[in-house]
Amino acid sequence: MRRLAVICCAALVVGWLMPLLVAAAAFAHEVRPAYLELREQAPGEFAVMWKVPMRGEMRLALRPVFSGASKASLPTVHIIPGAAIETWALNAPALRGQMLTIAGLEATMTDVLAHIEYLDGSAWTQRLTPSEPSTTIPVAESAMKVAGVYLVLGIEHILFGIDHLLFVFALLMLAHGIRPLVKTITAFTIAHSITLALATLGLVHVPQTPVEAVIALSIVFVAAEIIRRDQGYHGIAAQAPWFVAFGFGLLHGFGFAGALSETGLPTTHIPLALLFFNLGVEIGQLLFVAAVLALAAVARRVPLPLPTWGQRVPAYAIGSVAMFWTVQRLAMF
Repeated sequence: MRRLAVICCAALVVGWLMPLLVAAAAFAHEVRPAYLELREQAPGEFAVMWKVPMRGEMRLALRPVFSGASKASLPTVHIIPGAAIETWALNAPALRGQMLTIAGLEATMTDVLAHIEYLDGSAWTQRLTPSEPSTTIPVAESAMKVAGVYLVLGIEHILFGIDHLLFVFALLMLAHGIRPLVKTITAFTIAHSITLALATLGLVHVPQTPVEAVIALSIVFVAAEIIRRDQGYHGIAAQAPWFVAFGFGLLHGFGFAGALSETGLPTTHIPLALLFFNLGVEIGQLLFVAAVLALAAVARRVPLPLPTWGQRVPAYAIGSVAMFWTVQRLAMF
């Protein structure tokens, strides 16, 4: 199992995590999408909110453009941690049927989530990408469209969420056997689904900065438990990994909720968007687990003798990266 962990860890870093780390370092791929929201206040009169993610003082040069007749007021700019928010009024008597283009999007690697709510209660949500920066605003929106958009957002969030993936990987190293593995992943899923729903629906509010720091600390804890187990000490994490997965899964759910709140939710389809975002997270998580297990199956066929110290590398590597994240996130207080 230790040899499998070494091989899996190496493959994970080279094939999955390294491209994400390189992209993050180069600011090449902003995982958080920008968000454009229009709320119709009176016939043809819209309140616009345009939220663009920032990294330090850097902000993507993106701008929404409508193809038809429209008149916008001067925007008011508000800077919050991690994003710039512009608000303005838009006069567009015939918004339905117009082409919406996000100018500058094709030169980036981020996405934009556009959402429009009309006075008659109907709404429209669409995800625009660098390859498709334009779309036509339809006459009516279907619930199926909203579900598809948030399903993809959920899958992307977990697959690009390096800390969540590293925590799941550490859990896989702790859980021996199919039954403990299923139990552990199920516990993690149930736990983060609970807090994701509670936080998204506004029933519980937890500040994101300390949550992100504790999420990193949870990975350090699991890595330490792996090392202790290998040294012959079987603590609660080694004996009942599902218990640890459930406890820390509650924290990771708050992290998911923070990402979802940054994206924004259509007020007319909040339960639907929440459900499919969570389903997307679960699908992405299962894809990751399946990939790791497939690598483990391949590793069993590789006659690769490893030194004793090499067997300890995965846990120490996971713990070191997670500790760096902990310090980095604590510094943001």
